[in-house]
Amino acid sequence: MKIKFKKRDLFGWLIMLPSLILFAFFVWEPLLENIRISLYSAKGYDLLEFVGLDNYIMVIKNPSFFQTLKNTVMYTIYSLLIGFIVPIILGILISETVHLKGFFRTGVYLPNIVPGLAMVWIWSYLFTPGETGVLNILLGKIGIEPQVWLTNPKWTIPLIVVALTWKGAGSTALVYMANISSISPELYEAATIDGAGIFQRITHVTLPSIGGITKTLLILQVISVFQVLYEPLVMTNGGPNGASTSLMMQMYQYAFRDYNFPAASALSVMICIILIVLSGLYMKLTKEKEY
Repeated sequence: MKIKFKKRDLFGWLIMLPSLILFAFFVWEPLLENIRISLYSAKGYDLLEFVGLDNYIMVIKNPSFFQTLKNTVMYTIYSLLIGFIVPIILGILISETVHLKGFFRTGVYLPNIVPGLAMVWIWSYLFTPGETGVLNILLGKIGIEPQVWLTNPKWTIPLIVVALTWKGAGSTALVYMANISSISPELYEAATIDGAGIFQRITHVTLPSIGGITKTLLILQVISVFQVLYEPLVMTNGGPNGASTSLMMQMYQYAFRDYNFPAASALSVMICIILIVLSGLYMKLTKEKEY
């Protein structure tokens, strides 16, 4: 039995070996190399000398660092207020639908097949300020004056989050629908017998039953939105006056505008550490709540 177990175990490792090699080559090796670069000074692509934490200190002392950190936190907050709630509502509404359920499933998923850059351009045309913007043209038909949209610092981040939500809500809604479909019909039958209406069924049966997947998708959304890059880069170029610049966009500017690759590496390591800390705190809090 011991020999058979060893052979079976070895066979399993051999099956996983190609994936492990690819994972190490494409994930761990770049990650470790990124940490190494962040500890050196450089001229272009050439590393010069070991400087320790000087690059990290320089990034933190940059006047724009705390502004971009604040913007990234605001992206995350608005994504939880808008982008996290919308897929849950869509998933529940479509699950409660009797007719044309397949049509609605296809409809909410269609934005996910639109290429990301094309989606950004579509929403950029919608939010163009002045009389030439698509949304302003539609509002003008009902007598509303043209709005400035993305050029208003107070509205820039929420509007970008709306575009992000339109792009990604469909796939997340399908995950919720799959979990809702696995809920035992007996629970709904018991609730109906007790006189529960649709809102009571949703509150006392549906939402508690999808609580586990909701917690997982929440932390995944925080990690994803914390790394927002090309949406503000294309839609606003970080403006107006840096009001929409994210940490990832600042990292991009360090690397491909200033050619300061050690600073870009240092900032990326800091983003990674922030996300690890947030994920750890979230897991600990949710675990204690479950207990």
